[in-house]
Amino acid sequence: MIKVMLVDDDSIVRQGLGSILEAAADIHVVAQAGDGLQAVEAARTLQPDVVLMDIRMPQMDGLTATEMMMSQLADPPKVVMLTTFGQDDYVRSALRAGAAGFLLKDSEPEELIRAIRVVHAGDAMLSPAVTRRLIESYTAVPAVDESTQQALARLTERERQVLGAVARGLSNAEIAQELFMSEGTVKSHISSIFGKLGTTNRVQAALLAHTAGLGGRGAEG
Repeated sequence: MIKVMLVDDDSIVRQGLGSILEAAADIHVVAQAGDGLQAVEAARTLQPDVVLMDIRMPQMDGLTATEMMMSQLADPPKVVMLTTFGQDDYVRSALRAGAAGFLLKDSEPEELIRAIRVVHAGDAMLSPAVTRRLIESYTAVPAVDESTQQALARLTERERQVLGAVARGLSNAEIAQELFMSEGTVKSHISSIFGKLGTTNRVQAALLAHTAGLGGRGAEG
């Protein structure tokens, strides 16, 4: 059972999300919070697996709450930010803070449930087309700084192919099929990529890849 906490200052939104999630047999909403401060305290005591976190809230916003969870909790939950198209500037900061991804508030119920399962399994919320569009929209940076160039230079050609596939939102199984390797090998490459790039999750690696122009289809073979 995946334990989920809902964090939003709108009680109607929380109720709606809760109804959707509780309809899934493998998901249980263990807590709700109306602001970031309540969320951090609830996460500390209830230890949810996944948190759906709003960005703009009173007392403490979702960005600060995410940063606190990542830095203060021994086993922090996977955080998925709830956003709208008008909040793009906030999302990049959230991902850098360690969020596992983000989801639009008006997403379809099946997409919401899938998001919970995907991040709980250790992947990032990169698969939905709308998510890829958002990532690409605020990583369209014209230049790559020197430290990023040096980090990318340490990647092998195979690691660059895997990173490009991660940036396109492919799962480990899909990457394995596309690049003709086992899922275990894919996981090994991703772990090496994280170490070389100084990233801690797939979203951060994908953001860096898009910035460096590695989001296109990689070479096969």
